[in-house]
Amino acid sequence: MLERFNGLAPEAAEEALLACCASPDWAARVAAARPYQTPADLVVAGVTAYDELGWADLQRVLAAHPRIGEKPAGDGADAAWSRREQSGVRGADDELARVNEAYEDRFGHLFLIFASGKSAAEVLAAARGRLGNDDETERVVVRGELRKIVELRLERMADAAA
Repeated sequence: MLERFNGLAPEAAEEALLACCASPDWAARVAAARPYQTPADLVVAGVTAYDELGWADLQRVLAAHPRIGEKPAGDGADAAWSRREQSGVRGADDELARVNEAYEDRFGHLFLIFASGKSAAEVLAAARGRLGNDDETERVVVRGELRKIVELRLERMADAAA
């Protein structure tokens, strides 16, 4: 229930939130804004706080994500959500590995895409297309893709807490 989340100790609430977005500053800010009246209030607060993160924070969040096409390690909520989000990306492991490597060489961080509902072919096409972006354009795209992931995970957390 949302009441349970609202009643968690600050450290426990922050830990739960880190599964949605691996920025300690973000998690602390969202946890500190409790209590939330509705699940939607939690989602809005989380997305608003996300929108204020700088690129250095986003790089930390990116580093916490598994590479697209690789099985997420661990048994926490973040790993379970990653497995679910990437469930359509199967059967192109070698190609995904190559595009991941090319992307990381080009931009210095892992390729991130909102993969929910996308096939391996769609992910590969997006990755190849994004390789042509300049650094600033790609940062904007990454910020948007990551925002969609954070929002989805907050919705899942809020639904579980409702």
